Amino acid sequence: MAFDYKKEYKEFYMPKKKPSIVEIPKMNYIAVRGKGNPNDENGEYKNSIGLLYAIAFTIKMSYKGTHKIDGYFEYVVPPLEGFWWQENTQGFDYNRKEDMHFISVIRLPDFVTEDDFKWAVDEATQKKKQDFSKVEFFTYDEGVCVQCMHIGSYDNEPETATLMHKHMEENGYDYPVVMDTTGELFAAYGIQAFPTTFLIDTRGNVYGYATGSLTGEIMENIVKQTMEGDANVTD
Repeated sequence: MAFDYKKEYKEFYMPKKKPSIVEIPKMNYIAVRGKGNPNDENGEYKNSIGLLYAIAFTIKMSYKGTHKIDGYFEYVVPPLEGFWWQENTQGFDYNRKEDMHFISVIRLPDFVTEDDFKWAVDEATQKKKQDFSKVEFFTYDEGVCVQCMHIGSYDNEPETATLMHKHMEENGYDYPVVMDTTGELFAAYGIQAFPTTFLIDTRGNVYGYATGSLTGEIMENIVKQTMEGDANVTD
């Protein structure tokens, strides 16, 4: 029987109708970036879906061809996911769907390497005579998240988002966001990579920083070091 990620990782792919906290580990994805209203039939979002599934099924069916992937096992292609945001906006304005930016993704099995991904892009390009240059190998570590099953149209998402924010507040999770529209903070902190995590002690002093995505273990270690460094400072 083929491995089904939805069934094996229900905490990630089958959330409840009520908000809950979950920690998403570092994963590799097939990804396509774009912008625009997700409801537009001929928009970038709808087009990205076809690109993603073409590569996903090329990899899934690779065992029937000459390209052999080490550690391969039969599996069900994981569900479509996405990251959405708006630039220069505090929070999210659902009335401006045309300003939405997205990264559409489909999870890759751990045995798929970047070289296997590149093979799949070349294979799909040759067989389908289509441009897959927008598709990329994407690695992301989400970490601690709040999730909830949304049932309904995109227009009703604000109701679900409100419940999720309320759940965060009730459980002591705080996620302040500052929109640096002028680039002033970017320059002041010398940020040269995204994401960049700054470690700040209880006195407001910058203890250090780390670039790139962080695992839960790494985050715990650097927070511990920051706390220990703060405790060793005397007034």
